Amino acid sequence: MNVFVHFRSCSRDYGGIMSVLGSDSWWKKTLYITGGALLAAAAYLLHELLAIRKEQELDSKDAIILHQFSRPKNGVPSLSPFCLKIETYLRMVDLPYQNYFDGKLSPQGKMPWIEYNHEQASGSEFIVDFLEEKLGVNLNKNLTPQERAVSRAVTKMVEEHLYWTIAYCQWVDNLEETQKLLAMSGPLSDTLKWLLSHLNGSMVRREMYGHGIGRFSKEEVYALMEKDMRTLATLLGDKKYFMGSKMSTLDATVFGHLAQAMWTLPGTRPEQLIKGELINLAMFCERMRRRFWPEWFVEVEDLYYDGDSESSSGGSPTGQLDFGLFSRTDTLDDSDGSSQSAGHSHTNSPDSDHSLFDSDVGTGSDNDIQLKEELMPDLEV
Repeated sequence: MNVFVHFRSCSRDYGGIMSVLGSDSWWKKTLYITGGALLAAAAYLLHELLAIRKEQELDSKDAIILHQFSRPKNGVPSLSPFCLKIETYLRMVDLPYQNYFDGKLSPQGKMPWIEYNHEQASGSEFIVDFLEEKLGVNLNKNLTPQERAVSRAVTKMVEEHLYWTIAYCQWVDNLEETQKLLAMSGPLSDTLKWLLSHLNGSMVRREMYGHGIGRFSKEEVYALMEKDMRTLATLLGDKKYFMGSKMSTLDATVFGHLAQAMWTLPGTRPEQLIKGELINLAMFCERMRRRFWPEWFVEVEDLYYDGDSESSSGGSPTGQLDFGLFSRTDTLDDSDGSSQSAGHSHTNSPDSDHSLFDSDVGTGSDNDIQLKEELMPDLEV
């Protein structure tokens, strides 16, 4: 999160506090002023340290520049479902892009956002619309009007409802564990990670309360989360993708959110569900990871939940992977040979291990059975 957003919010709260001090002693006012100054100094320092990969200004002529949050420490590309959604989408439509981890929000206060030919698009839905209009890509071109309607309805359930329950698990219920994933270095790294995580946690609580979902108990929030995840599992069934055998934008959306449950929340209720009873969702996430994130490796024991939170998290990589400033995947053709993106060819990398990276095969195939065996090693399939 851009800390200056939090600082502006804190400034408004600070003004309200000063207005009610009234006749209180001068030293109390001095205390509040000093606290505000310290908060401002901490916000400025944090902003400077968060610009981990501050590069020279990039020219967006004929290049997609993707602004997003810094990579976390455990190898997952992003702790933001929306950042992971858009970067996965760019790989799905085979568009080259440049990452810019500057922590700077868009003029609308959004993250992620993109620049292309000196034009900006903010908000994941508008980014997709922008790319469809400017570059002619369209993952939903093969969907019927009814399928498009279902896709939009499910997208809104995921982004406007499930999102808040996952955010609650990340930034409220498991704040200390999420704090460990933040990538910072230097003598004040622990202090800054504590500050940033607690600022984010406070913001999530406040926004959840305004949304309405934050007015319920922890048990009720998780009950709502479970209903959404069960709905997704039922919709997916035994299909490769949510709308059938062909990819759609919905797959990028769902993957961005479910990946948080798969790989950033060890031992929590979301992980227990996705790696246990709702195993088809875990298979979907692993299928997407293998196809579009071949450089993102996970341990086999990190793909299922065995009831022991320590062992289920023990296989997570500890080093931050370098995905590179410039990223492009050599995505593989669909099984019927048709291309998903208009005007962009798909080529197989000569060094690719076809059995590892191309899991886009029919349900019940040898590849899919092997994947299920990896996800459920103690069960017969």
